[in-house]
Amino acid sequence: MPAEAVIEERDATEHDRSVATPEKPKRMPRYVVIVENDEHHTFPYVIDILRKVCGHDRQRAYQLTNQVHFRGQAGVWVGALEHAELKRDLIRGYGPDVYARDPVAFPLGTRLELLTDE
Repeated sequence: MPAEAVIEERDATEHDRSVATPEKPKRMPRYVVIVENDEHHTFPYVIDILRKVCGHDRQRAYQLTNQVHFRGQAGVWVGALEHAELKRDLIRGYGPDVYARDPVAFPLGTRLELLTDE
């Protein structure tokens, strides 16, 4: 077999392998919205936020609020960066805590973190 035919056959085989095994699409990085505890915002206020902004039902919102209170923070939503930024901004801009005895006009503490354990 001539050397040129061997080279062409090898090139065709390498091309077939690259076409036959497509790479997995890369996933978008996911971010977690974390709500931080403070001693000023009330449970009903945090529960309202988690229900309205994050879409949690009453029971899940209550569980997450307990986690915020007793552990100091809780991851309340996970998704793409742009959506996580929107959720964070909606939580921060939710308005004053109308349930508090003394006025609480500053926003609930929130931050974003890259989710790394996937």
